[in-house]
Amino acid sequence: MQGRLNPASLAPEPYRKQVAMETYLAGCGLDPVIKHLVKIRASQINGCAYCIDMHTKDARAEGETEQRIYALSAWRETPFFTDRERAALAWTEAVTLVPQGVSDELFETTSEHFPEKELVDLTWAIASINAWNRIAISFRSVPGEYQSPATKHAAAT
Repeated sequence: MQGRLNPASLAPEPYRKQVAMETYLAGCGLDPVIKHLVKIRASQINGCAYCIDMHTKDARAEGETEQRIYALSAWRETPFFTDRERAALAWTEAVTLVPQGVSDELFETTSEHFPEKELVDLTWAIASINAWNRIAISFRSVPGEYQSPATKHAAAT
């Protein structure tokens, strides 16, 4: 498999804006575990191999278990996730699969676990990974070469 184009070099301004969104999300206070789960789950739904590779590596480097990563596509059928994580995953699926709708019931359930600001930040995180997925899939970003910054740092020390 070969990549098609390098969108970061061909259109650096929107790429920088998307990176700025990630910088915001990194500091907004949203639980990093939930951010990892959301990024992996949306990438699974969208079939983005590059982002699945990247975000599973990042999650592992920050302590996520193999068991939970492997079970993520069947999260409803496992006891491995908290109620708050389940709410985030259900919200992720609804926001990613927008044509199916985001129901009032799901909004109410998710709101029980996330205060308003966190719910907005969670939704931005989902929107952001969906944008990254679409770029990576469209231009065939090649999975496998990405190394998590946490892994690189550990190897250097």
